[in-house]
Amino acid sequence: MSVEPVDHGGDLGAIRARFPKAPEPWLDLSTGINAVPYPVAGLPAESWSRLPTRQQEQALLDAAARRYGVGDRAAIVAAPGTQALIQLLPRLVPMSRVAVVGPTYEEHEVCWARQGHDVGVVATLAEAAGADVVVVVNPDNPSGRLVPPKMLRGHDGLLIVDEAFVDLLPVTASLAHDLPPNTVVLRSFGKAYGLAGVRLGFAIAPPPLAGRLRDELGPWAVAGPALEIGRRALSDEAWLEASAARLAADRARLDAVLVAAGLEVLGGTPLFRLTRHHDAPAVADKLARAGIHVRRFPRAPQWLRFGLPARDDDFDRVAAALA
Repeated sequence: MSVEPVDHGGDLGAIRARFPKAPEPWLDLSTGINAVPYPVAGLPAESWSRLPTRQQEQALLDAAARRYGVGDRAAIVAAPGTQALIQLLPRLVPMSRVAVVGPTYEEHEVCWARQGHDVGVVATLAEAAGADVVVVVNPDNPSGRLVPPKMLRGHDGLLIVDEAFVDLLPVTASLAHDLPPNTVVLRSFGKAYGLAGVRLGFAIAPPPLAGRLRDELGPWAVAGPALEIGRRALSDEAWLEASAARLAADRARLDAVLVAAGLEVLGGTPLFRLTRHHDAPAVADKLARAGIHVRRFPRAPQWLRFGLPARDDDFDRVAAALA
């Protein structure tokens, strides 16, 4: 089945072509990625020159299991980004009626439809009742809506919960540490740690399904440098706590800038803010002429999503462009 690809943030090529006179360097706020990444020190030479070992992969999985509160190591799978898992899961499930609670991250809808499943987007979890597969992004991208984990329990079919933006929330917001039956939790590494280029993500699933995912990904699915970087970062609780505190302050600061410019803040997560404006395309174009890229939504043309700037100068630049 042919399905149109999804436009994502993070690719400056097209916006640069549209606004060739914009000042450089561009300030890319179109993604929900931590703008202050985890510091990566020198990596062992063999992480580049040798194939990844089982011991290296197990060390990463041990760090991820501790970080996410997963007691059974057989239930956690490492992959080259959660996008790989989003694309793989529809291939392992018989033809099903799939309900995606949305609008949300569109790759879920696209990947299930591409494999021939009967896919519908529903506005609430209650409307998903009766579907064979239910997909929930929690907290949601881009609205930030958070469904309490207790409300996600009890689904009869397969439940897939994409927790890409949960890392900076309390542990009680996640299902990973107390996985319900027939549930898959997806966790992203690159967003909270600001290292999207590492391409690392995890699935937490009942061991039989986790084993199928592991088999389908095959050997050496995660690169050696990613194994080492992920192990270090996931073991560094102090860095994550400090990052969460900084992002909370930056979130309040950005909200003040956006509200002062006449945008309505609808919600978001610790890594981005969703806004509404009656002429959002004009606001986005105004920002682009100032070399600032924000996320637009063709299905919701009044919405704009802003990632959090990293520096004082970046906040000032956004404020000046919106003034």
